[in-house]
Amino acid sequence: MEDRPETDVAAHDGARWSAADAYERYMGRWSRAIGRDFLVWLDLPSGLRWLDVGCGTGALTSEILRLEESPASEVFGIDASAAFVERAQASTRDGRAHFATGLAGSLPFEREAFDVVVCGLLLNFVPEPAGAIREMVRVARAAGVVASYVWDYLGGMQMLRSFWDAVLARVPAAAQTEEVRRFAICRPKPLSTLFDEAGLEDVEVGAIDVDMRFSDFDDYWSPFLAGQGAAPGYLVSLPEADRLAIEESLRSTLPRNPDGSIELIARAWAVRGRVPQ
Repeated sequence: MEDRPETDVAAHDGARWSAADAYERYMGRWSRAIGRDFLVWLDLPSGLRWLDVGCGTGALTSEILRLEESPASEVFGIDASAAFVERAQASTRDGRAHFATGLAGSLPFEREAFDVVVCGLLLNFVPEPAGAIREMVRVARAAGVVASYVWDYLGGMQMLRSFWDAVLARVPAAAQTEEVRRFAICRPKPLSTLFDEAGLEDVEVGAIDVDMRFSDFDDYWSPFLAGQGAAPGYLVSLPEADRLAIEESLRSTLPRNPDGSIELIARAWAVRGRVPQ
């Protein structure tokens, strides 16, 4: 993806989000899996009007549209990246779906416009997450649901934990760049506090785990080489010798099945709250 304007990926973040296809290979495929389980966790009734803030390439939006037992009446997706919005529009063939570009901190919607406002894998990239949550609350109706989820960078997101362990062994100075240090919000207590301070009621935090299966090492490694995202962006900024050393370290340490495939766990922390009556 190209640098997404401030709220999706802050200008100071340095992450490069220019190619939707590259993002799909790096994170989009796992975003869809975690999104499905997130919706099961929410367990909401049918006929609701949804807003997907930071919809990206449409991973969560598509899963909302696939709900069969509790179908949505409409789903609006908004993202700061025009390239992502274009990809989401092209891949979504459903008259209930609508997409637009916009920022999480200044949503272009009236007050109380939606029954459910969700935000997947975005809050840690927003310069002012508290402001983004306040905006989400503003556009949600009374008694409506506001919810989000972020990767557990401390250890539950094994794909990235393994990567950064290899990076830090080679480049100790990368500790200032690593997501665990930069994304302190991605833990249960900060997420709960964020929602409480936004005035939401019945705030709840839960863990969601999904399996990540890579067909072989190249399936794991090649998305990092495209530079799309915080970790890949850092990798491609390194000298070639460092990149090769990190690759070899991961090649020798990642667990392998007899067929060469790699199976890891991806954990996300989900948080939800209800807008006061």
